[in-house]
Amino acid sequence: MVGGMREAECGMNADRDSLPNSQTPRSSPTDPQSHSPTVPQSHRPTDPQTHSPTVPQTHRPTDPQSHSPTVPQTHSPTDPQTHRPTVPQSTFFTRALAAQKGGPPMSSKYRVDKSKAGQDPLDVSRRAMLQVTAATTIAAPIVAHGGQADAVDPPLIEGYAGRRSVVTGETVTFHVSTNVEKFDVRIVRLGLETTTVWQKKGVPGERFAVPEHATSHGCDWPETFDVTIPSEWTSGCYEARLIAKQGDTPVAGNPIFFVVRSSHPGRDAKILLQLSTNTYNAYNGWGDYSLYKYWGVWDVVHEPGDLLGRRVTFKRPFGGIDRTWELPFIRWAESAGYSIDYAINSDLEFHPEMLQHYKLVLSVGHDEYWSAPMRDHLEAYIAGGGNVAFFSGNVSCWQVRSEADGNDLVCWKEAYEQDPLYNQAGPNRLLTTLWSHHLVHRPENQMTGVGVLRGGFHNYEDIFKDDGGYSVHQPDHWVFAGTGLTEGQKFGEPDTIVGYEVDGCEFNLVDGRPVPTGRDGTPADFTILATAPARWGFKDVGWYKEWVEPWQQREHDHGCMGIYTKPGGGTVFTAATTDWSHGLGTFAEAGQPPRPADPVVVQMTRNVLQRLSA
Repeated sequence: MVGGMREAECGMNADRDSLPNSQTPRSSPTDPQSHSPTVPQSHRPTDPQTHSPTVPQTHRPTDPQSHSPTVPQTHSPTDPQTHRPTVPQSTFFTRALAAQKGGPPMSSKYRVDKSKAGQDPLDVSRRAMLQVTAATTIAAPIVAHGGQADAVDPPLIEGYAGRRSVVTGETVTFHVSTNVEKFDVRIVRLGLETTTVWQKKGVPGERFAVPEHATSHGCDWPETFDVTIPSEWTSGCYEARLIAKQGDTPVAGNPIFFVVRSSHPGRDAKILLQLSTNTYNAYNGWGDYSLYKYWGVWDVVHEPGDLLGRRVTFKRPFGGIDRTWELPFIRWAESAGYSIDYAINSDLEFHPEMLQHYKLVLSVGHDEYWSAPMRDHLEAYIAGGGNVAFFSGNVSCWQVRSEADGNDLVCWKEAYEQDPLYNQAGPNRLLTTLWSHHLVHRPENQMTGVGVLRGGFHNYEDIFKDDGGYSVHQPDHWVFAGTGLTEGQKFGEPDTIVGYEVDGCEFNLVDGRPVPTGRDGTPADFTILATAPARWGFKDVGWYKEWVEPWQQREHDHGCMGIYTKPGGGTVFTAATTDWSHGLGTFAEAGQPPRPADPVVVQMTRNVLQRLSA
């Protein structure tokens, strides 16, 4: 995962990071024209080009401004090619710590069964990189040799925003719990430059208890301070960075993330990037529960009123913007001169009126959790002529329902029969399980062109290891213009742009090229541009009994990059992979040089952005 920047404190001035060297071509020694080597290149843990550091990140008290350790985060030393960890990292400030520090006791009814969670491959360990992204960043308590806490506890600080999306003139409240009397806060805008836009020192602090159902219904901490968004704040991604001190030793809390939308949609930008904030919430294990922690097995039966692990709230601390996929894309796009406005997943649900003002809507990275109103509004936008580019994978895998005015998400997943809206006789349009499930009968293919069930893992753990590239099938298509790629040639392997999760569709080979059958919901005119093999594990699909047998009969499935145009409407492009941003380069940080962008991936990204936003 790409970590945060290292910056100097410059008040209201910009803190500028070095940019990826997008202008420097990186070509294969055997194929100088295409800039796309046909043989995968392996990466070593010590190679600065790999962006695969061997030490996972922690927020270090000696570097409070950057929220970035001196060694970059998240890649396993035994897995240098995947750009993702193989061992999960857990949050620090759990309900158990709250009970230890005088909060309410942790009920045994809601305790995680560690033995079951550790045995089941569907547990958080398989999705550790997003767990890391969303994890809170508070320090663990100091414990004396006798097992008792020291008389002086280390500084602890964490918080969340009352709203995650605002426009200028609106107010964001910040809810902070800390054991220090006063703390400092600095708000920055993330992008081409990391710019400090607001700061305050000596904010009074107070420690608050963690309620019994904090993970499902919110911490309900009182407001600590608020900020009314000034008119000069441009649309973008913002973080409030908290600093607590014990003497002269600073400790950084979790960054508190929010987005400023444009007050005048479409005026300054024709492109809207909606961030995958529902995915942040789903993977956030703060308080010991997420949509991946607690249940551990498919058939856990919840007691009446027990929503832990099935309902998750934004009103609790989490780790801020996704730094694996979204932030690298944002930095590249802004450095390349693209004007972009920003929003979050739930803005598609609660502020759909903004869509009509944009030519192109983007999804980047891991956009896994979509509500029915989100799909309704984006599909209406496409039908009306709007364009969408999914530089993302595992898109709209699970249906969620928004509750509490969009502050909470509900998703029963494999336990869909326990969803209160489950109707054995049907219909089950709002059932919170796979969008591709036959009971929901609305596969995501209808929107994106591809789907989860025909995709899978690629270059993850032992599944299609040492690959990471797409094979070209339609080299004359405008998406490939200027790349020099030929039919059958691979691209993207050096940066493993294919993985860790990819989406696909059912197809037949016609004259040697894949052509969709349409039986899985893929639009009739969807053109498959490139493919890569993919495969789910049994524990990923075994719960879906109607799908297991046909899945077992196939050797593997495919990630399918492609494009379609809705009759009378707009055009939809899908990269069909979470890791597309790996090909756009990285910034210099933590003593590491910038990693050059792949000119082929850059050219294709430019082709899509320029054509669909025109």
